[in-house]
Amino acid sequence: MRFNKICVFGLGYIGLPTASTFATHGLRVVGVDVNPQVIQTLHTGGLHIHEPGLRTLVQAAIGSGNLTICEQAEASDAFIIAVPTPFFEDKSADLRFVTSAAEAIVPHLRPGNLVILESTSPPRTTVDIVAPILQHSGLVPGSDFYLAYSPERVLPGQILRELIENARVIGGVDHASAEAGRELYSVFVRGDIFLTDATTAEMVKLMENTYRDVNIGIANEFARLADRFGIDVWEAINLANRHPRVNILRPGPGVGGHCISVDPWFLVEAAPDLATLIRATRQVNDSQPHYVLDLIQRAAGELKGRQITALGLAYKPDVDDLRESPAIEIVHLLVDAGAKVTVYEPYKPDAQLPGTRTAASLTEALQDADLAVLLVAHKPLIEAQPTQAAAWMRGRLVVDAVNGWDAQSWQQAGFGVYRLGVGKLKVEG
Repeated sequence: MRFNKICVFGLGYIGLPTASTFATHGLRVVGVDVNPQVIQTLHTGGLHIHEPGLRTLVQAAIGSGNLTICEQAEASDAFIIAVPTPFFEDKSADLRFVTSAAEAIVPHLRPGNLVILESTSPPRTTVDIVAPILQHSGLVPGSDFYLAYSPERVLPGQILRELIENARVIGGVDHASAEAGRELYSVFVRGDIFLTDATTAEMVKLMENTYRDVNIGIANEFARLADRFGIDVWEAINLANRHPRVNILRPGPGVGGHCISVDPWFLVEAAPDLATLIRATRQVNDSQPHYVLDLIQRAAGELKGRQITALGLAYKPDVDDLRESPAIEIVHLLVDAGAKVTVYEPYKPDAQLPGTRTAASLTEALQDADLAVLLVAHKPLIEAQPTQAAAWMRGRLVVDAVNGWDAQSWQQAGFGVYRLGVGKLKVEG
């Protein structure tokens, strides 16, 4: 089948690159977002998210005339739903954006159209939630129109390359729907395209991120155990990984982002009686910020009134994405403990957190600080020089939650160094 015009719902980290890539490959694309600020920013030539190369791609897509930014959907040959799927306080999936997008498609749905859900969702969302909504059009999925699920599988910082080069899984409510999805994505995807059913495709996405979550969870538990036993977990991991069948990941202050920290809960919600390991892992990783807070308290003693600088707010290095960031949770815990907290995020220097002071530079962030805590291994932060920090800071304490700094260099500059996963014997030795 031939696709001349598509409509993409959600212009965030996935929807905007996807819409722009289709547009630069010759399709007419309507990009839809319900956030007026996003619409205004794009209309005035700005960009509301940071991703290498994205500004150039979006400008090329809009400049070609193939990409238009709108607040409402239009009749199209295909519709792609790429909206957020956060969770509620009880960790159950919040699918309101998905259902709203599906409802917006109904008035425009015509026989032969293709609808694809890309938003990460609990198993059976496509067939049990999206399909019934679309049937309000009077059309039947798999008979009158095509319906499929195809998860995004890209890494922030490398989205534009991975969007094109990564393998893609497309699950249809029937085989013809999966085939239609392959026809659409073949416009730009160079990686292999694998076809399956919609629920399997949903499960694949959740399995990928849950697998990573579990492996990070065991690394975080190893860090806690090493702390208890008085050893250096980083040395131990390096030695253990010399085994040909072992690859232990890096521990850290927790797990963030909109995928790994969220997706496993969708499986727990769908089958709480079976997903016991997944639940336990989520509890470990969700509690890791409290472990870092304990490490800071051991370094600083009483936190009330202490001037503490938190370096890095993003959920991973060298991106500006703050979603579900454990660094932000740690900052909240420090504020609750009575500390006077200054935050510095080099990739989003205007980020504001309640109860904190925002610094525009590393120099400003460290000025008169009693203690600095490295929460994200951003390149500009791990390159910080301890001799310069000593000239700016009032105190001589640092906490490294990501193993980003050379402890010996900081100690030689007069600092007491506390590292995540390094027990007391190592700190004193």
